[in-house]
Amino acid sequence: MEQWAFYFDSSQCSGCKTCQIACKDKHDLPVGLRWRNVYEIAGGSWQQKLHNWKSGIHSYNISLSCNHCEDPICMKKCPNKAIFKNDKGLVLIDEKRCMGCAYCKWACPYGALHLDSRTGKMTKCTLCEDYLEQGKLPSCVSACPMRVLEAGPLEKLKQKEGINNEVYPLPPDEYTRPALAIKPHPSALQISNWQIINKEEVKNA
Repeated sequence: MEQWAFYFDSSQCSGCKTCQIACKDKHDLPVGLRWRNVYEIAGGSWQQKLHNWKSGIHSYNISLSCNHCEDPICMKKCPNKAIFKNDKGLVLIDEKRCMGCAYCKWACPYGALHLDSRTGKMTKCTLCEDYLEQGKLPSCVSACPMRVLEAGPLEKLKQKEGINNEVYPLPPDEYTRPALAIKPHPSALQISNWQIINKEEVKNA
């Protein structure tokens, strides 16, 4: 089975959030429901050298949606078997079987599943399955002005230079084997006190 995935170059992301807007627009998502989030990460501290202070503060952005994991825990935890993988490796939801219990949401370490209050069903990124069938790229990928998002076969994307998926706030790869390839920001692996600084913005969007 082919496994499609996202590639994200965190080192060049400006945090403009165009990918978020494109996704919400394409899928007509209401306020409070977002399938892709751009997290603003900051860490470091001010450093004193003699009588002078120097900024050692760094920041970067992470754009995340469903990672269409090779071993999706959401699929394992769904009591009604409403979550499945198709022939491109996309993790999708069968709305007819979904009962909106949110077990999948609680299990997902990426916060990728969301309840649509209009339908009472769980929803998530589909990697724009309909666009792929038409030979087009996902809306978030096409909209990115910095061209830091790509979509394609996972093995091809993993061959890109400098891939490391285990950067804050992502969990270890071994949990779900995400179909994701991230090129980290140069500072991402050097500082230990990173924090997400736009949690409320992401929650309320």
